Order: sequence, then structure tokens, then C-alpha cells
Amino acid sequence: MEKARFKKIGVLGGMGPQATQYFFQKVIELTDAKTDQEHVDMVIINHASTPDRTEAILSEKHTDFISSIKQDIQNLEACAVDYIVIPCNTSHFFYPEIQSKTHIPVVNMIEETVAHIKTKTPVLKVGILATDGTIKTGVYQNTCAQQGIQTLIPDANDQKVIMSIIYNEIKTGKKGDFDNFMSVVSKLTSAGCGAIILGCTELSYLKAHYSLPDYCIDPLEILARKAIELSGRKCRPSL
Repeated sequence: MEKARFKKIGVLGGMGPQATQYFFQKVIELTDAKTDQEHVDMVIINHASTPDRTEAILSEKHTDFISSIKQDIQNLEACAVDYIVIPCNTSHFFYPEIQSKTHIPVVNMIEETVAHIKTKTPVLKVGILATDGTIKTGVYQNTCAQQGIQTLIPDANDQKVIMSIIYNEIKTGKKGDFDNFMSVVSKLTSAGCGAIILGCTELSYLKAHYSLPDYCIDPLEILARKAIELSGRKCRPSL
């Protein structure tokens, strides 16, 4: 009998490095493996010097970012990966252009996350916590709307709090202020949000240090499970 061929996952990482290592750790933790050989084969490009995604979106200067991603994709193609994942929410604004650069299927983390909410934790309204860039693009708002899900974003002051947690705390190696985070979350849930999307991978990293409410939906974990599934390996039902 021919031995089953498992798929190789390529990771466009480094956006940021903490998020990339956290994604890799999630894949390891969530893979139902008893030996090294039962884990997922992965090629990870931790391209930390990739131009900032939020800055590229807000300045409307995309050339440097796309050029950087194109080179990374070519490197993954040379490694013969079967699927590509991007553990960065903001970069999904560029998803159509990224996919157009390669014949390899690129997993859309935004769509996977909203599909998960629709089927696994159905709610009428969700709150979105993300970078200014992700909020401005409306990638989560538009995808949720297509599934009949209402969305709510923080007000201007609370958005500044979230951006500070992302850029001034987690990206600089700090844990992130849990109380400030939960203050913003509480306002969204009080306004009727039945779930909160951690729409920035740095916010997903909060789970490495704190116990977050179950209604906080982690796109990185959803992406990790999808990567395991696509690889042909087995996924643990829960941590």
C-alpha cells in the first residue's frame, strides 16, 4: 500500500515575530501527535523586516509591502509547500493580490474566522478589536455582513487603547495590559456583542499570559486548526 503523503504548510510570518511563534506553538499544541513524525511539516519565513501593514494601508503606499511578500512567496514555492497561511490579520487586506502571486492556495484567515463564528458560536453581533489598518479596510466588517452578522468597533478613545496594547506593549515584548483590554471588551459586550474577534495576532498573544473569556474568538487558533486539517494530520478537540 502506498504511504500517505501529508501536505506541507508554508507560513508567511514575521508580522510580527511574537505572533508567528505563537501560531507555530498553537499548531504544535493542537496537533494530535505522539511522535515527532506525526506533527505538521512546515516552512516558516519569519520576515520581521516586512514593511508595516497598517502603515502601508493608511498611507496607501503598497508597493514595498507587496514586493516583500512576493519574494517570500517565491521562497515558499521553492520549498514546494502545498498551502500558505499568513498569521497576520491586517495583511489580509491584500489577500486578493497575494493569492494572485502564486498558484499555491493561500488560506484566508478572515473568512475562516467568520465561518467559525457562523457555524460554531452563532451570534447576532460581534465586536472587532484590531489595528487601525484592519478597522479601516473593513475586512472583518464586510465578511461578517456577508454572513448576516452585525459588527461593532471601539470608539476613538478605546481604539487608541487597543493600538497602544498592540504597538507599545506586545510588539515591544510586554504582556499587554489585561485590565485596559477587558475595559474595552466590556463596553462592546455591554452594547450587545456576543463574541469578540481578536482581529490582530498580537491580541491573540494575550492568551499566552491571561485567561480570556470564551467569547473572545482567536483567529490564530482557527488558522492553526485549519493548517493541521489541510496538512492531513489530526487535530486535538481542545487544549
